Amino acid sequence: MSASSWGNRLYRGEVSYDFIGKQKRWYTISGVLLLVSVVSLLVFGLKFSLDFRGGSEFSVATDTANVQTVKDHVAAISKDPTVQTSTVVGQRHIVVKTTPLSEADQDKVRQVIAKDAGIADPQKVSTQLVSGSWGHEITQKAIEGLVIFVALVVIYLAVFYEWKMAISGIIALAHDLVITAGIYALVGFEVSPATVIGFLTILGYSLYDTVVVFDKVRENTKGLGTAKTDQSYTQAANLAVNQTLIRSLNTSLIALIPVAALLFAGTLVGGAGVLQDLALALLVGIAVGTYSSIFIATPLLADLKEREPDMRALKRKAAGAQAKAAAKEKTGQTVPVQDRVPGSFLDAGPGAGSDGGDELADVAESGSSRGDGPRGPRNQPVRGDRGRNRPSGKRR
Repeated sequence: MSASSWGNRLYRGEVSYDFIGKQKRWYTISGVLLLVSVVSLLVFGLKFSLDFRGGSEFSVATDTANVQTVKDHVAAISKDPTVQTSTVVGQRHIVVKTTPLSEADQDKVRQVIAKDAGIADPQKVSTQLVSGSWGHEITQKAIEGLVIFVALVVIYLAVFYEWKMAISGIIALAHDLVITAGIYALVGFEVSPATVIGFLTILGYSLYDTVVVFDKVRENTKGLGTAKTDQSYTQAANLAVNQTLIRSLNTSLIALIPVAALLFAGTLVGGAGVLQDLALALLVGIAVGTYSSIFIATPLLADLKEREPDMRALKRKAAGAQAKAAAKEKTGQTVPVQDRVPGSFLDAGPGAGSDGGDELADVAESGSSRGDGPRGPRNQPVRGDRGRNRPSGKRR
């Protein structure tokens, strides 16, 4: 079966996966991920780049210098230096980042790096002093932007949808941010301004995916409680998740492929740098955002809605209709369309049978209801002139 055919069957409801009914499983998975993320943040913490903490950065082009050797020698002058490699225009560079140093210590570091790189002139080691005030300003602006963004999102969802959707969306958003930050701490990548940009980007992406599902949920739940359907809110929301599943997966895969290429290029080809910081945040954020829109945001919304008295009554009514339909299926009776249990063979839609057996069964049932049973030979009276006009004139 092709992906398009499978997606069409999901949209029509011919195939359905109970995403919301298994919400405890998804909550458990998310709980484990959140726990690992929080422990990583507490134990390892986030490593901020020089743009945030300030310091000195030394760089030199070399093909022979060993990273660990340079780190050991610089560590005797500056506490806990960071030594990385990068590729600039096809040339390998050693990049050393330290805490703020005096001019005398800077000269010592340049001499050590030049010696390990096999360079006679220490002045060929470029030095850059970075102030931490710029990084702090970026952080402050990012936090302000995050607060404004979340406030606008809550207002939008509450006005155009409902406040329970706003709560579910914000919880899913916080879920994505914590897990992304935890993975950053676990991997040990530095948090740079590019990382902040990546974090702000995944906020919009995660919310977009969630709003797409919520819009379909709103469409499917418009007629709940009327005589047209006995469907519960959970069933209607689960149908919405199934209908938007293919779209969410396709959108995420299309976005993840180029981001993964950026991460590969930044890590293996160019060494540590802006591409690496940005790509990791985007890769983790997009993947977790897709997961949360399907497995966290919508189940949370359904749980909140099912607490309403009307929705609880509707859920009991739907459960009764399903129990009645299941009983009819076991006895082999024809189940009306409105009572069919989703996912059963009776709910496969028109043309589900391969030999038209269902249609024949319906015809037979309609015939028996009119009292027209099977008929034998017709017993007609013998005509009185049956032997007339024959040569003998006799009747047989």
